[in-house]
Amino acid sequence: MECTYCGSDLANYDPVFVEATEDDERVPVGGFCNYACLSAYIDEEALTYGDACEWAPEE
Repeated sequence: MECTYCGSDLANYDPVFVEATEDDERVPVGGFCNYACLSAYIDEEALTYGDACEWAPEE
C-alpha cells in the first residue's frame, strides 16, 4: 500500500490511516506515511475550510 499523499511504501513506516463519515458510514480516505504527509494532504485539499470548522451554537 502507498501513502495517499507522496506515494511512499507504507510498509516502511508506522502509517496513519484516516476514515471519513458518509451517510452515517465510515469510509477509508487513505493511508499516510507520517503526520507531515497527512497535514500537507489536509492543506492541499482545503479540508479545514467550510462548515466543518464553523460552530454556531445559536443555530
